[in-house]
Amino acid sequence: MRVGKRLFNYALLYKKSILLALLMLTIAVMAELTGPFIAKKMIDNHILGIEFKWYETELTDKKAVSFQGTWYKRDDHFLENESRGEEVRILQVGRKYYFIDQAIAFDGERIAEKGKLIIQKGDERKEYTARELTAEELYQFYKPEIPGLVTLLGIYFFLLVFASFFQYGKSYLLQTSANQIIQKMRMDVFGQTQRLPIQYFDNLPAGKVVSRVTNDTEAVRELYVTVLATFFTSSIYMIGIFTALFLLDAKLAAICLLVIPIIVVWIILYRKFASKYNHVIRSRLSDINGMINESIQGMPIIHAFRRSNQTMEEFEKFNKEHFAYQNKLLNLNSLTGHNLVHVLRNLAFVALIWYFGGASLGVGSVVSMGVLYAFVDYLNRLFHPVVDVVNKLAQLEQALVASERVFQLMNEKGVDVQEGEIPRFKGDVVFDQVTFGYKKDENVLKNISFEANQGETVALVGHTGSGKSSIMNLLLRFYEINQGNIYIDGMNIKEMPVQHLRKHMGIVLQDPFLFTGTIASNVSLDDPTITREMVEKALKDVGAEEFVSLLPQGYDEPVIEKGSTLSSGQRQLISFARALAFNPAILILDEATANIDTETESVIQNALEILKKGRTTFVIAHRLSTIKNADQILVLHKGEIVESGNHDTLMRLNGRYHQMYQLQQGHKESTAV
Repeated sequence: MRVGKRLFNYALLYKKSILLALLMLTIAVMAELTGPFIAKKMIDNHILGIEFKWYETELTDKKAVSFQGTWYKRDDHFLENESRGEEVRILQVGRKYYFIDQAIAFDGERIAEKGKLIIQKGDERKEYTARELTAEELYQFYKPEIPGLVTLLGIYFFLLVFASFFQYGKSYLLQTSANQIIQKMRMDVFGQTQRLPIQYFDNLPAGKVVSRVTNDTEAVRELYVTVLATFFTSSIYMIGIFTALFLLDAKLAAICLLVIPIIVVWIILYRKFASKYNHVIRSRLSDINGMINESIQGMPIIHAFRRSNQTMEEFEKFNKEHFAYQNKLLNLNSLTGHNLVHVLRNLAFVALIWYFGGASLGVGSVVSMGVLYAFVDYLNRLFHPVVDVVNKLAQLEQALVASERVFQLMNEKGVDVQEGEIPRFKGDVVFDQVTFGYKKDENVLKNISFEANQGETVALVGHTGSGKSSIMNLLLRFYEINQGNIYIDGMNIKEMPVQHLRKHMGIVLQDPFLFTGTIASNVSLDDPTITREMVEKALKDVGAEEFVSLLPQGYDEPVIEKGSTLSSGQRQLISFARALAFNPAILILDEATANIDTETESVIQNALEILKKGRTTFVIAHRLSTIKNADQILVLHKGEIVESGNHDTLMRLNGRYHQMYQLQQGHKESTAV
């Protein structure tokens, strides 16, 4: 599915509020765009209307004006059957107004001199006796128009307030909808990270995944909150403005329509270059986040091996490339942004002047001053949304590139969480001719077959890379096997939902992971089925109560990321308590005592005996002394089981296990000496 369609589908989730916002926007735009029409009416009818024809009248109503003992009324104020007397005119010359007590033959260029008003049009010339009006007399002729002007100003003010209310509603609804959309998207992206197989994270650094969940979704948020809101608003404004322009003058409005294809062509050309730059920018930002995350995680190693300068150089390389492409995008925006808009606006005004011509500024023009004012006002308003669209194009392109990266993550095949449960396992495990490789044609396990019965402890030993951890990864279905089958209680694990499979399995790692929270929450993992009493009992049973009781807040002692304020042994005891609290039928101990001191190891060995009761236990161990009592020991070499049996049986074979054990024992004896 294309990026645009998927973004549109997210918007459809909140279509009611978005459509209501667009309706409010349309009403607000219509209210705002009546302003120039009101101004046109004020100019043409009430301000310049003084030059309309005036007639003597016998009715002395509010529209009549007394001048030199005679009452006059403007042509458009007469009632349908009202009688009219002699025609008179009031004409403006420069900043002065003159009263002429007769009709004029034609209008044209006006000249006032020595009580005369001369009107000249081409070769024609007429001279009239004229009287200059004083300010008081002029006010009397304008006085009937004041109520109309006040009414129109009141309507204009009301429409502005009315439009502001709907503009607020539009902005609130659009931005609320946008925030809801991005909230939903973030939940979907994070949910997708929980569905993805472990193998996906083997190939993508954690920092890059974080960048997609945070930075990329934030860029998409800007798409909905500002970019699309601006595009919607600008589109409706432009439709409204062009409608008004066509109502004023269809020919000139058609000329102004040329702005649209120019903008469309420009957007296409802009996106062609901006898309390339933004892909690099987002990729480098992801690299930067990945490197920062890796550097923080590996800070002790960086300092210990004096790699600070080299790390800075590697970071600077990413940062410089990010900076270079940001500058390229900035240059593109600077060259084609406001410059283009200003050129288009100037061309539009040139077209306006050319179309109306110089006569529009004089008397007897082909267009009224009100129409001219309205056109200029609308043209100015037209380029405000154009500027807004142009300014948001950079964010639009960034958001589209970020969306593409987010949807790439969401397109990865994941495993849906399935509801329901299966009965607790007895714990009989069978590996039947299992072959597996992390990469194609590079098998790390070859024809692995063994059985582990309920309650047995099976130990896996072998040199690094022999396949011990891979066997456990397959049992937990972190990876899917290439050939063969694995059965638990006679059921093929391929046919079980992974959540059901892992429900009755527990694991303790060599380097246990603790989450931010408290000691108690790290044992229960906030599972509602695990009570506080179960948490405390589990910690006591594994021998953790001794160090927990010394902490200021005991079981509620805060734990920061990874439990870095606790020792390795303390973290391991908490992880043992976690496994015990969840009461798994199958327990996996992945070198759980490898990093533990001798004193703590004795505590953990006691805890292990408690953990093993009634459970099938798999132990991966390098220290062979810790698995001497295992019911079954599997010796692996290059992905194959080369020896199997209990400790005594394997020692009698004098094979690989015997050699490994003797080497470790000899090492201990020489160390003691």
